[in-house]
Amino acid sequence: MKFLQAKTLLLTVLLCVGQSISLPAAAAKANNSYQPEPYVKLQHPDWIRNATIYEVNIRQYTEQGTFNAFAEHLPRLKRLGVDILWLMPIHPIGEKNRKGSIGSYYSVKDYRAVNPDFGTMDDFKALVEKAHDMGMYVILDWVANHSAWDNPLTESNPDWYSKDHNGNFQPTPWWDWSDIIDFDFDNPHMRQYMAESMEFWVKEANIDGYRADVAGFIPIDFWEHVRKKLDAIKPVFMLAEWESRDLHQHAFDMSYAWQLHDTLHEVAMGKKDASAIYNYFAKTLNAWDRDAIKMNFVDNHDKNSWEQTMYDRFGDYLPASIVLTATAEGMPLIYSGQEAGLDKVLAFFEKDLIVWKEDPIGDLYQTLFTLKHKNKALWNGNWGGAMIPVPNNASKSVISFVREQDIDKVFVVINFSDKEQSVSFEENIQLGDYRELFSQKPFTIKKDSRLQLPAFSYKVFVK
Repeated sequence: MKFLQAKTLLLTVLLCVGQSISLPAAAAKANNSYQPEPYVKLQHPDWIRNATIYEVNIRQYTEQGTFNAFAEHLPRLKRLGVDILWLMPIHPIGEKNRKGSIGSYYSVKDYRAVNPDFGTMDDFKALVEKAHDMGMYVILDWVANHSAWDNPLTESNPDWYSKDHNGNFQPTPWWDWSDIIDFDFDNPHMRQYMAESMEFWVKEANIDGYRADVAGFIPIDFWEHVRKKLDAIKPVFMLAEWESRDLHQHAFDMSYAWQLHDTLHEVAMGKKDASAIYNYFAKTLNAWDRDAIKMNFVDNHDKNSWEQTMYDRFGDYLPASIVLTATAEGMPLIYSGQEAGLDKVLAFFEKDLIVWKEDPIGDLYQTLFTLKHKNKALWNGNWGGAMIPVPNNASKSVISFVREQDIDKVFVVINFSDKEQSVSFEENIQLGDYRELFSQKPFTIKKDSRLQLPAFSYKVFVK
């Protein structure tokens, strides 16, 4: 008995030494089954700590619609403050059951090739290399849920696809996606092919991760498997087109803040007041781990193509909404052309050029992105400061909060109403000396300070 006890103690000590944990700490952990562990267990790549993201619509970006033509815009995007370039799908597009004359990006005919309309594989590699040389990163939009009807896999591996009640290929049920057909993720060989295809682009073109289309339609264990495989090649960044905490635990760094967009839209349309924005953050910030990064936006290809322009959706509230998406917890997104005041719906299945020009929206984003890069309070996930609400006397019109990290601090006050507001505050965390971001004037916030905020206006105080 004594020999067995000694052997058990020795094994415990060796285990603890191997894991760099002291014996008392290991014993305490073993004796407390309720010891909390981090919900988000994946390791974010270090380069996303203060990153911004930009969605690239190659087809509509230039008259040529090529990788090489888009590459000419990289210096401008770098000056704008863009860090991550998310390219909408770059693969050949299916012709069978195609929508429009040139089809949907999301009808993939070949997962290991580039759309010849965009250029060659070497052109794409050169784009990635140029972005890397400028300190930017590139992720690809990945369509794992479905393919084009004429993808060669339909001939070589028809069993990899789901079937309807008649045994025929089928689009995703209940959606008007007639140009694509669904994969069957119960098939392990299909999973292997899809995972290896994702590995291919990281190895072959040195991309930095993926945006996963309709990520929630696909089993989480597939994404968790893929994340491990990709991270074994290089640290990657993964964005889920979905809104679910569970996707963050082992698979995704970031997911969409769909509800924030919709809440801001409802406020702009007069259906709700600013208290709805407080309610959104009250639920989200309490329910989600802070290291589960949300992507904040006022526009993207789905919203622009199917729900009108950012001006139609937000009207006079647009600048205020942009300020919130860039200063709240999360990573801000720009969609192609927003910085040029994109004021038209871009056709999704046809050529439809963005009109490039100088615009105040671009200046606004550049100012906000410069602040995000420099001020740790606005950094992403646990690198940045938590949002702390600052109650005010006009809570149905004005949202106010502080974020603070190390010596950096930001106090944000936004008037989400069509009337001027005289605002006082009921907290003390906001007190101090600041410089207002847009006017660059020094400002001291005191206990009895009162701010006059014109309709739709905002102030960002920086310390």
